[in-house]
Amino acid sequence: MQKNLEYIQDKNKDIKAFSESSFPDYRLKPNDELYIQVSSLDDEAAQVFSSLKAPSYYVGTMQPYGASMLSYAIDKDGFLTLPVIGRIYVQDRTLSDVTTVLTDSLSHILSQPAVTVKLVNRYVSVLGEVRFPGQFPYSQDKLSIYDALALAGDISIYGDRDEVILVRNENGENIRINLDLNDSDILESEYYHLRPNDIIYVKPMRKRFWGLEQFPYAVILSTITTALLIFTVVRPQ
Repeated sequence: MQKNLEYIQDKNKDIKAFSESSFPDYRLKPNDELYIQVSSLDDEAAQVFSSLKAPSYYVGTMQPYGASMLSYAIDKDGFLTLPVIGRIYVQDRTLSDVTTVLTDSLSHILSQPAVTVKLVNRYVSVLGEVRFPGQFPYSQDKLSIYDALALAGDISIYGDRDEVILVRNENGENIRINLDLNDSDILESEYYHLRPNDIIYVKPMRKRFWGLEQFPYAVILSTITTALLIFTVVRPQ
């Protein structure tokens, strides 16, 4: 039982190094929402382009509804529509690409523009046998699967760490990946770091499935004790 609850197991107890898996930059998709902040020497003119009057570090922790109301959304055709600049095709581009395009576009309008672009819809959903299942926003560029489980309060003692399911949308298809969080090789897996809108599902162990977590041991023990007491009192002398 103890072995089933341990993460990152390895028979070799010595220090072991794992190569970090490749983590390509996120490519924007339709319905993604972007926080855009523009500043320049002409600060008053730059305010026209700012989608959110709040610090950039605050964006990653906003609730979904609030973020949607205060961001620019990429339409179904992959275009981003901005004041003055108009429509810009951004599908399959990185945040760095969009920052460069916007800076170049604004250089003819503003004096020395500085552009900040962040992805607002950085969420991961954690379901199943965890303490606090739900959808969690995050602001960092890299979020590991263990970070996501920590947001959800960790896997319960009845969660199956050998077969955690990751659901990810790639190129319009939902793919299912089975991950073994007990195996230390997960540290160099290409799925160690999560993507925005990934879903993690922790399956219950068999004993949880059969309801042993709520097995009424106390009730049974009390019943046996009561029966023995009655038998002692009423048995023939």
